[in-house]
Amino acid sequence: MHSIKRFIPASFVVLWATGFIGARYAMPWAEPFTFLAVRFVLAAILLGGLTVMLGSKGATRAEALHAMGAGVLMHGVYLGAVFWAIHRGMPAGFSALIVGLQPLVTAVLAGRFLGEAILPRHWTGLAVGLAGVVIVLWPKLGAVGGGVTAATLTASLISVLGMSAGTIWQKRFASGGDLVAATMWQYVGGAALMALASFAFETRTVTINGELIFAMAWLVLVLSIGAIFLLMVMIRDGEMSKVASLFYLVPAVTAVIAWALFGEQLNLVQIIGMAIATLGVGLATAQPTRNQPTRARASR
Repeated sequence: MHSIKRFIPASFVVLWATGFIGARYAMPWAEPFTFLAVRFVLAAILLGGLTVMLGSKGATRAEALHAMGAGVLMHGVYLGAVFWAIHRGMPAGFSALIVGLQPLVTAVLAGRFLGEAILPRHWTGLAVGLAGVVIVLWPKLGAVGGGVTAATLTASLISVLGMSAGTIWQKRFASGGDLVAATMWQYVGGAALMALASFAFETRTVTINGELIFAMAWLVLVLSIGAIFLLMVMIRDGEMSKVASLFYLVPAVTAVIAWALFGEQLNLVQIIGMAIATLGVGLATAQPTRNQPTRARASR
């Protein structure tokens, strides 16, 4: 089991990166809040069926409420704000650059609310990772135009706070119960917020075609279930600052996928940026070795 867990971080990064590709297919055909509301409802239904099939013990009322709170922040606020900003013209690369602040914000919140010790090595890794993200996305920033407004910038910053606060909430209040049941309740919370936003701000117009169906199926099965399960496992088992640092790798992996699927340019500067971001994640997630002598003394 331990050998399998070693592949969880890399698998999560690859799957999470495909979410931006799925959004590229979906956004021309549906409004963001409407699309996300349907996506979260489908994910909740599938997970509800899975809890029955697996005979999961379910969640207590307190666990369900905490999971819904985490889902409102992690899914509703984070994805809702990102999709809304991009739908309003914010270039995806610029939005990703702002979202790249998330690991640093999470590290600060983890130190404040979870009591995690963030060592100088971790801060260095987080800073190096952010620098790598900037380098990867820098060639795309020339596309910045009228979509960068006070509203879209605010939405992007709200998305950062939403994801950071949601992961902290999940770690502190909702990590002890059944993962399947907790994730289902997360999507109930996220769906409720997106449904309210859809009825309040959108016409709920949807054009059903092959691209939309593919994007919905991919984002529900691969992202909302597969990637989120991996994230929940990492949040349960790891330190939040280390888990959050993995998000630095997402823009680089997304750039590689976009290059492979859409022929988007990938130059030497971006490749160097990917290497720097990877170095930063390595510094931030490195396991300390200074506890080994202590264990040796204890065994004696």
